[in-house]
Amino acid sequence: MTGVGRTAAEVNAAIRALWPPGADVPVDREAYHRLLVEWAAAVERERQAGQRLAA
Repeated sequence: MTGVGRTAAEVNAAIRALWPPGADVPVDREAYHRLLVEWAAAVERERQAGQRLAA
């Protein structure tokens, strides 16, 4: 998926990087929330791409 942003897996890795081991909250909540929105969009893009390939 080039030219459309990061993959869901890439965004997930960025989300995980905000959570130190044993932490109850992410180190940057604003970044965390932005990444959640980006991740949801990436998941939807990937789902739609998969449906187009299956059609």
